[in-house]
Amino acid sequence: MKLAVINAGSFGTAVSWLFGKKNYETALWARDEQVIAGINDNHYNPRYLHDTELPHCVKASNDIEKVLNCAEAIVFASPSGALREMAQRCAPFIDADTPVMVVTKGVEAGTTLTMIEILEEVLGNRMRLAAFSGPTHAEELVKNYPAAGVIGAYEDATAAYFQYLLATPVFRVYNTSDVVGVELCGAAKNIMAISVGISYGLGFGDNTAALIMTRGLAEISRLVCACGGQPLTCMGLAGMGDLVVTCTSHHSRNRRFGELLAQGGTLEEFYEENHMVVEGVAACQSICELASRHNVEMPLSNVLRRIITEHEDPQDLAAEILARPKTYEFYGLGEES
Repeated sequence: MKLAVINAGSFGTAVSWLFGKKNYETALWARDEQVIAGINDNHYNPRYLHDTELPHCVKASNDIEKVLNCAEAIVFASPSGALREMAQRCAPFIDADTPVMVVTKGVEAGTTLTMIEILEEVLGNRMRLAAFSGPTHAEELVKNYPAAGVIGAYEDATAAYFQYLLATPVFRVYNTSDVVGVELCGAAKNIMAISVGISYGLGFGDNTAALIMTRGLAEISRLVCACGGQPLTCMGLAGMGDLVVTCTSHHSRNRRFGELLAQGGTLEEFYEENHMVVEGVAACQSICELASRHNVEMPLSNVLRRIITEHEDPQDLAAEILARPKTYEFYGLGEES
């Protein structure tokens, strides 16, 4: 069996490691020549997860046609802003029935399409598409710590196929037909993680973090329901599970960026140090646009958007959030209005 992984960032590298550990021939597309040489010659990615030895059956290349040739399944791990371009570049070399899974979390700016919707638009045949999400930091997956994730797919057989490819004795993989819920939870939780980072950066404590996480989950749930997803998904691995790990872990780039932002740092400084895309930055804009289209109130997401795009003072906006009118805890979810 040959599998293809598009993008050798931290999660693409972790997925390749996982496939390699199961003795699948894995072709990993990478842009950087140093990364390609490091993987092929030394079996290490010198930029991401550089302490993790990759199995010898993992090979890297920047030749898209070579990577995709004869691949029985494909995983896209490109940043959300680059996914459409990469899918378009790959499309000529992907058969119409080849199973494709996306592990990227985000909503496209302008179109407000989810990642799987981008793949459907570019590649067609939605029944062979899947989206993976859940509390799965790459840094811990490659240490073989017990973990779990969830696959959303339009076709049960597609979800089952990727379950088979990913699952190990310590990595449990579940499935669901709620693709909308899986995708939107994965995108919106990054917003809340930046917000939690800002709160800690401002000197607030765990009570404030819990406030942001729970009220953040409430507004994510409102959006999921408005877009046709299932509220129960928000309580599962793609929702609460991913929210908790992204808001609390030191591995979380979104939380770390929030702390830096509260202390006057910039996105450029963060990228120079970490070489990682902070998906929550783009998501706060596109998620707010999507919420506006569906008339969904998302105050925390909107506050972060104003901090990032309009450079408003986090302290002032924290006071504004706390001064909001009191209401029912789960308003907008069909219980009370």
